[in-house]
Amino acid sequence: MKLKSVDISKTASASTIVFDALRKAIIEGDLKEGEPLRQDEIAQMFNTSRIPVREAISRLEEQGLVKTQRYKGAVVSGLSAQEAQEIFDFRAVLESEVIRRAVPRMSPTAISTAKACLEAFSQSEDPMTWGDLNRDFHSTLYRESGLQYHMDVIDNAMDRVDSYLRAQLVLSNGNERANAEHLAIWEACVAGDADLAAALTRDHITGACKTLLDTLKDLG
Repeated sequence: MKLKSVDISKTASASTIVFDALRKAIIEGDLKEGEPLRQDEIAQMFNTSRIPVREAISRLEEQGLVKTQRYKGAVVSGLSAQEAQEIFDFRAVLESEVIRRAVPRMSPTAISTAKACLEAFSQSEDPMTWGDLNRDFHSTLYRESGLQYHMDVIDNAMDRVDSYLRAQLVLSNGNERANAEHLAIWEACVAGDADLAAALTRDHITGACKTLLDTLKDLG
C-alpha cells in the first residue's frame, strides 16, 4: 500500500492523523478506486490500534471517499459520471455565490496571495503540484467571503473529485486553459466586479466538468 506511515502510538489525536493521511493519499491518487483499506495493515503502519483506524475510515465514509463492500470491507470509492455531474453542478452554484460575496471584502493580501498561486500553477511543470495549487488559488479568494461553513462544504465536494481532476489536467493538457481562466477570475476580483467573478467561476467549473466527463468517457 502506497501510504506514508507515521508513528503515532503516543498521540492523542491518532484517528485524525490517520484520517488526514488516508484522505491525502486518496485525493492525490496514491490510493486508487477500489483499493481495500485493511485496518490491521494501516494500524501497523501507524503503530496504533485498530480503533483510531476504524474511526478514520468511518469519517472518510461519511465524506464519500470510502465505501463498505460485502466480503471486501472498506475500499476507496469510485465516481460515476452522474455523481461527477451532480457534484460539479453543485459546486458551480455554491462557489460562484461564495466568490460573489468575497469580492467586496477582498483584501490586498488575498489578491497578492492568489496571484502567487496562479503564477506558480502556470509555471509548474510537475503535474503532482497542480491539484494543490488549483485549490490554493480558489480557496484564497473564497476565504475572503467569511463563509466558513460554505468553505467546508466546498472542501468536501473537492475531495470527491480531486483525484479525477488531477488526472484530467494531465490527460487533457487542461492546465493551459485553467491558467487563462484563473487569470480572468483574478482580474475580475482586482477590478471589484463581483458579478463577473461569479460568472467566470461558474463557467470555469462547468467547463472543467465537461472536460472531465469527456476524459472519463474516453477512458471507459
